[in-house]
Amino acid sequence: MSERVVIVGADAAGMSAASQARRLRTASELDIVVFERGHFTSYSACGIPYWVGGDVDDRDDLIARTPEEHRAREIDLRLRTEVREIDVPGRRVRTHDLETGAETWTDFDKLVLATGASPIRPPLPGIDAAGVHGVQTLDDGQALIDTLDSTRGRRAVVVGAGYIGVEMSEALINRGYQVTMLNRGAEPMSTLDPDMGVLIRKAMQGLGIHVVDDTEVTAIHTDAQGRVRAVAADDAEYPADVVVLGLGVRPATELARAAGLPLGASGGLLTDLAMRVRGHENIWAGGDCVEVLDLVSGSQRHIPLGTHANKHGQVIGAGVGGDYATFPGVVGTAVSKVCDLEVARTGLREKDARAVGLQYVTVVIESTSRAGYFPGAAPMTVKMLAERRTGRLLGVQIVGREGAGKRIDIAAVALTARMTVEQMTALDLGYAPPFSPVWDPVLVAARKAVSAVRKDAIPIP
Repeated sequence: MSERVVIVGADAAGMSAASQARRLRTASELDIVVFERGHFTSYSACGIPYWVGGDVDDRDDLIARTPEEHRAREIDLRLRTEVREIDVPGRRVRTHDLETGAETWTDFDKLVLATGASPIRPPLPGIDAAGVHGVQTLDDGQALIDTLDSTRGRRAVVVGAGYIGVEMSEALINRGYQVTMLNRGAEPMSTLDPDMGVLIRKAMQGLGIHVVDDTEVTAIHTDAQGRVRAVAADDAEYPADVVVLGLGVRPATELARAAGLPLGASGGLLTDLAMRVRGHENIWAGGDCVEVLDLVSGSQRHIPLGTHANKHGQVIGAGVGGDYATFPGVVGTAVSKVCDLEVARTGLREKDARAVGLQYVTVVIESTSRAGYFPGAAPMTVKMLAERRTGRLLGVQIVGREGAGKRIDIAAVALTARMTVEQMTALDLGYAPPFSPVWDPVLVAARKAVSAVRKDAIPIP
């Protein structure tokens, strides 16, 4: 008799798990049922801002595998079906068909939670008004595009200055909107230290985006028809025909919480190395709904990225399919783009290091993406954190033009290997004038960090 695995969520983690499990077990051995409340599967949420902004022509370009392709592999995929309750002792889930309203209980032998994350919508007056959009799913992206296409006015306000806020601001500029970005922090991109975030603000201002830092949104004002007309922040009011929320996301774990499953400080599910929910042998979880181990700080963190979700799915699929795999953790690597400015980070920021009690030195260097004499060489800023005394690499942030962003992978590997900055200076990286100065900018920063660590170690008389 076959086992049944029920998967909740049909994007990166859920469908990677389903596909990997199907590779290992036939339909006669493992019945795979996937519930998804949306209209789409296996899509790139990271690509939504580029679709909105016109860099990606068609929504379907963001879809890696369609529902029909999954079903052809004997995966029972049920769209527009929302899981409303998990009965852990009874090993069953209650679903609600969003088209017909029908409610059904489905039994499982194994359960996978891949419920993702939800955009943060603070309880402000007018937050649910027409014209206010969060952007997390393809359905969200389509709804925003429909609004942009039908709105007469051309004034947009983006609330929040993280990855989504920054990328959506540029997308709206590309669509011909006048954009104001409201940021509660000192500088955009709080995933960077403020001294690097200032470079992002200058780039955005160069695009014509009105950046307002150190401000707190207090309300969304509406017109007589209940449509957004302005955003109130502190003592000012910013006219708006459309509002995009870029305040980040939180784990979508309401189901898990109601079922009594273990959650961490951020609200994400807690799992073991095999991505099994702690204390539950037959329940797995992955993607944006879980917390992961930060290999640099040793703490649990919520880091919602598609790269992690796909890896989680592979590990989960192995587990439910009877094989074995583990997910050891992350170092927190991310890369983004603002106009032609590439932004990358990995490891800890200064406030992250302080929060876990690490003492550190920092260095900032200016270099170029290619040999200075080679055509197209562009400036690049690299910031590096290293632990006091030991010199262990703690984090790197890079802001520059073409060729800057992917250099962060050098630091990501070094962090994973727990290298010191001195060990990094001996890395045998590729060199040719079209690609790098003879000393790569990351290694220049490492050399400077070595000097800072040694200087810090000299006893003060």
